[in-house]
Amino acid sequence: MRRIPNFVLLRAFEAAARLESFALAAQELHRTPSAISHQIRELEQYFGCPLFLRANRRVEPTPQARRLLDSLSRVFDVVEAACQEVSLAPQAQVLAVHCAPSLATQWLGPRLADFARAHADVAIRLSTGAEPLDLARVREVDVTISYGHALERAELRTWPLGTERIAPLCSPSLLQDGPEPGDGRPSRSPTAKPAEAVARLPLIESQLSPVSWGEWFAACGLQPRAGTRASFDRAALGISAAVDGLGVVLESTRLAERELRRGDLVELAAPGLPVFERPLHFLSCRRGEAAQPRIAAFRDWLLAQAAADGSSAT
Repeated sequence: MRRIPNFVLLRAFEAAARLESFALAAQELHRTPSAISHQIRELEQYFGCPLFLRANRRVEPTPQARRLLDSLSRVFDVVEAACQEVSLAPQAQVLAVHCAPSLATQWLGPRLADFARAHADVAIRLSTGAEPLDLARVREVDVTISYGHALERAELRTWPLGTERIAPLCSPSLLQDGPEPGDGRPSRSPTAKPAEAVARLPLIESQLSPVSWGEWFAACGLQPRAGTRASFDRAALGISAAVDGLGVVLESTRLAERELRRGDLVELAAPGLPVFERPLHFLSCRRGEAAQPRIAAFRDWLLAQAAADGSSAT
């Protein structure tokens, strides 16, 4: 038997901690505020520590409560998804996809409607995580799309999603005192060499990018400019910062395709600038399940999307 508190108490706590209000939690759960307060006290007795700091009409979760809330929120998301799957039509199939966060938000997510239109009988359940997922151990996930590398297991099959171009990207506003925005020229000076012009712009570090600024400038025969730089641990965050004009980010043009298409970013491409291409994303599934219709359909669709992607070459 699992040693966990009553689910009713956990549900009351999750709502109260998320909303930071017993009254709002009561409205959401169709209970009275006094009932919520009683349930929270019962849970505090179970744990032997306070979960909320009570001040006037406001309640603030304690540090322990915030840690519990983070974990419970993820668990409740899984429970909610499982319950939704039960209510699907009998012929519907669920495909659990685990994906690298930046690819999920920047590239895969905007395309899923296309898959849904072509495969109305397959419901996608998408989760994200930075580390490659071991499908040999995590059985509740059907396929995973990893960043950087795929786990090598005899029981897994893996397909690279082509190669991606890693290039300097920045907002046109950073070039406003040089060339016209969007023309792709990185020079802010009529006499500056392209790489030297890039070096004059503020740089953004994308911590997980396979190509560093040091490697990029070394390929140009230059040393990167010393000084502090903004740094982000997700490609999507670095791309967003570049859109906001914080500097130039060295990132995959696949991940920035929407921003490039809308003109929010421009690629600094010119003769003399290095071009880096790397296989960055990999699709994996369990070898014995590769022929299952829903997995095969998703694999074929995803590989076709990657092959048609103008920012990559297969």
